[in-house]
Amino acid sequence: MTISFKSAHFPKEVILYAVFFYLRYGVSYRDLEEIMAERGVDLDYATLNRWVSRYASLVADASRYRKRPTDRSWRMDETSVKVKGEWVYLYRAIDKFGKTLDFMLPTRRNKAAATKFFARALEVNGLPRKIVIDKIGANTAGIKAINNVLKGFGCPIPIEMVRRKYLNNIIEKDHRFIKRRIRPMLGFKSFTSAASVLAGIELVNMIRKGQFTPRLRPFQQFAQLAG
Repeated sequence: MTISFKSAHFPKEVILYAVFFYLRYGVSYRDLEEIMAERGVDLDYATLNRWVSRYASLVADASRYRKRPTDRSWRMDETSVKVKGEWVYLYRAIDKFGKTLDFMLPTRRNKAAATKFFARALEVNGLPRKIVIDKIGANTAGIKAINNVLKGFGCPIPIEMVRRKYLNNIIEKDHRFIKRRIRPMLGFKSFTSAASVLAGIELVNMIRKGQFTPRLRPFQQFAQLAG
């Protein structure tokens, strides 16, 4: 997947640098406006906002099938995010070594959302041996729904479901990078913007974990994924 920058009034490298810098570090749009000005690029914070909202999710989508293989023992949990003054939940999954598997910001937290998230994670990462979850009923129902589908396709062994909270400590710790980055934002004004920015933050976190091309510097990896 190659991302088009034809309609942009700035070079691709400038846009990607600004987007990466915002996603990776705890800066506001106004801070980033000053940083870019120090580098000879004059633009306003509203333009930066548009760039992040537009390109963060596009680069994240382009990266989904390009990360390194992960382990078949998964950990899944949700963390809260404020959108338009209301709390919603970011679904996240990592393997037992802490590598990110997938993420999704649904409009609701229920069986349908959990099922969709697990299906999405399986599409990219293959079939897990087991999934460790908390005791939320929607997640249990989601895995059961996926196992029913797998059984219908002739899969002889269902995904093992483990509901032990202490085994999920690793993903609860992994939430901290995401929470630390979004805390200064004081919430999102739209669901679309939240989904895009969070996808971008998840991506730079995966780069930080070495899930793509560790021999390259982080920004080089980000630019490479953009095509």
